[in-house]
Amino acid sequence: MEYELLPLISSPQDLRTLNDEQLEKLASEIREALCQIVETKPAHFASNLGVVELCLALHLVFDFSRDRLLWDTGHQIYPHKLITGRFPQFLSIRDRGGLMGFPNPRESPYDLFMTGHAGSSVSTVLGMKTADDLLGESDRKSVAVIGDGALPSGVVFEAFNNAAGLNKDLLVILNDNKMGICPRVGGLAEYLDKARVAPFYNGLKRDVAWVLNKLPMVGDSTVKGISTFKDAVKTLLHGGMLFEQLGFRYIGPIDGHDLRSLRKHLEMVKDIKGPTLLHVFTDKGKGFQPACEDPVKFHSPSPFERTPEGFAIPRVQGKSVSYTEIASETIYRQMKQDEKVVVLTAAMCAGNNLEKVRDELPDRFFDTGICEAHAVAFAAGMAKSGMKPIVDIYSTFLQRSFDHIFQEVALQNLPVTFCMDRAGLCGPDGPTHHGVFDNTYMRAFPNITVMAPGDSQDLEAMIPFAVNHDGPVSIRYPKTTAEVVPRDTSFAPIEYGKSEVISWGNDVAIVCFGGLLSECLKAADKLSKDGIDIGLINARFLRPLDTDVILKAIRSCEVVITVEENTLCGGFGSTVLECANDAGLSTQNVRRLGIPDRFIEHGDRATLLAELGLNASGFIRVVREMLEWQSSDSPVAS
Repeated sequence: MEYELLPLISSPQDLRTLNDEQLEKLASEIREALCQIVETKPAHFASNLGVVELCLALHLVFDFSRDRLLWDTGHQIYPHKLITGRFPQFLSIRDRGGLMGFPNPRESPYDLFMTGHAGSSVSTVLGMKTADDLLGESDRKSVAVIGDGALPSGVVFEAFNNAAGLNKDLLVILNDNKMGICPRVGGLAEYLDKARVAPFYNGLKRDVAWVLNKLPMVGDSTVKGISTFKDAVKTLLHGGMLFEQLGFRYIGPIDGHDLRSLRKHLEMVKDIKGPTLLHVFTDKGKGFQPACEDPVKFHSPSPFERTPEGFAIPRVQGKSVSYTEIASETIYRQMKQDEKVVVLTAAMCAGNNLEKVRDELPDRFFDTGICEAHAVAFAAGMAKSGMKPIVDIYSTFLQRSFDHIFQEVALQNLPVTFCMDRAGLCGPDGPTHHGVFDNTYMRAFPNITVMAPGDSQDLEAMIPFAVNHDGPVSIRYPKTTAEVVPRDTSFAPIEYGKSEVISWGNDVAIVCFGGLLSECLKAADKLSKDGIDIGLINARFLRPLDTDVILKAIRSCEVVITVEENTLCGGFGSTVLECANDAGLSTQNVRRLGIPDRFIEHGDRATLLAELGLNASGFIRVVREMLEWQSSDSPVAS
């Protein structure tokens, strides 16, 4: 498609040169650019389609070269990128070296934070506004855009409470599309549903309440009449009562796709004193009918082709089974076999492939919304009362519940199983979503058993083992195709704290913890053909570590390589070094391979692993270097 207006927008200031008709055309071109992206690669789609007019209105009313704007969660940042000078690079989004799929301050001064987790925008904008006031720059406006899916996050209400107490001039825009990734859940979802049928309200509820409280009450009939009148007024004004009680002036609800109305209301609230919430209704997937009809599927769809009639036809791809699918099917089987097994997720039913569990076993499926800390504490309570909860969650999101893993689960030694999806590098989602810290933060706590499958057979065996273990267990697995690693003998069953020795070698031992086992096997096969006596160990457990096998390898092999898709700082390799140190062994022959001490950018997972030396070629190179160093008596850095 030839774009007429998008190439002319090098900054938001250029929007002010367009008339209303041109702005509507620009909105259509933005949606076309979004469609063009998802025809070639997986990308966040429906959420971006839904905020086009809101994005344009914000940049027309405010000057965010000076004012402050934060998009909560950040996956709906694409229209913002298009009108802040990044249209020429837009087709590179989520590619290695291209634009990031989330806000990125290194790309543009209009991106203030790299936001990838939900709920923190109000706190952060409040911090910026407070600092601006202290620095004598109180004329700067501060705006947070937060979705209804993120609204239940506990940190949001902590921020609301603080903002009201400080009485800062802060604008929160509630982008209400009735969705997170999946349909929103819980009491707040029901409250917002009621707000959808309430009339527009401009934030004077406190004044109405004052008047009602001053009305005289004489006689039973008068009391009854006034009581009925009060109830009627409360019903009429239901939409914003909660936010008014929290100390925010509530305005709305308004149509988030009516650009003129949005501009008018943003102008109205721009200079209001004190914290204000503008409630905006949008349609997730607006402008592309298939995405409107199935916003869950089109949240982040696989590439598809559009037909002239406006349908989406998936591009033909080879069918492969992912670790996520293996985990969800195994969880389902455990729930069918044992009525005490329940599963909890934090707004990730679709991401964790749990629809079958939700639909067939609804009484034992719990979606807490984007409330990871609550989900973990909730699971602890269920475990204490005799159930066997599985918390199925992304590794990066589980970080949000760190204290509850410690306080409610590990300290109490309760049988909660953590199935950590997306462990390791998550490819195009980038550093906000890479799950590369869980080995480190899980192993810190006493009582927790820390496991990782080397292949799909391991994962299928580990989940039943975990739910029947009398204590907390974490299992991590990557976002990739599930592989089956061939064994010379039969598959070794899971035995607590024991690794699986796939082969033994006297020259080299590769000890792998997790999903890179197949790459380790490729490296071992190649080196073995070159005459190197090499062995491969599938560690399976980080905590407790199989010290017998590990120490035997360090004592008997010239070279020991540890492999993990986790940060090297405090991870599996560090555990091996600590084990050797406790046994009084030298570790000159040990080399740790994993994620270096920096945040890894976005890109294709295989490409990122190759760049980090975490594939067969990288392992072969390191083994040969280590053998050369050993033969020349050169010092080796561990």
